[in-house]
Amino acid sequence: MKEKAYKLLSAQEGISNSEAKSLIDRGLVYVGNSKVMIARGEISPKTSFIVQKVEKVRPIFENDDLIVVDKPAFVNSDEIERQFKGSQLLHRLDRETSGVLMLVKNEEFRLKAISAFKKDEVYKEYVAWVDGIVSEPFIIDQPLITEKVGNKAYTKVAKKGKPAITEVTPLIVSGKKTKVQLIIHHGRTHQIRAHLKYAQFPIVGDESYGGRQSKRVMLHARKVILMGRTFEAQEPKVFDHFGN
Repeated sequence: MKEKAYKLLSAQEGISNSEAKSLIDRGLVYVGNSKVMIARGEISPKTSFIVQKVEKVRPIFENDDLIVVDKPAFVNSDEIERQFKGSQLLHRLDRETSGVLMLVKNEEFRLKAISAFKKDEVYKEYVAWVDGIVSEPFIIDQPLITEKVGNKAYTKVAKKGKPAITEVTPLIVSGKKTKVQLIIHHGRTHQIRAHLKYAQFPIVGDESYGGRQSKRVMLHARKVILMGRTFEAQEPKVFDHFGN
């Protein structure tokens, strides 16, 4: 007789049903190399789960105006905002994207920073592992539109979309995958993910945008330059050399 995945995980890990469901919903639970996708899905009672650990939020910078942290993968940006009482997210990173995340501490600075983002005066650099061999730098200059699909946002290239530019530079080729540097202009929702899918170089782990399965979306926000200050987040170890 089969059991619901979250109930079996709860029993195996000695945690509550709600904690078990949250771990599955956040993409942290595996059976072998396969991610458990549905918390209420039925599964054999002999199943053995692997639970991926979440790194801690690492502080990068703080002053009277701004808090900058290195967000680990599998942590929602909203969770970090709740950790820093009285602060407000200046921008967001997707749940499985790691790296530089900024929060503001007062309205005056927030308005100045938002103005800089709108004027494309903020430097935003990412690194990613993508499917395929990227042999030379190129630029993706394609407008994007974001729509709701179910309860999730989905972005695609469309003539009626908003302007968006992504600069792509290859760093390392390993097997049939490439580590690339990405510099984005405009910063639309899921811009990098949608642009790389359009270019037929989807991000490893980004199954929503055509990437192969992996234990995380291999996208990291490495550097941001805002109003003359530079903030950097060291790449997670898994980015150093991603296997064939």
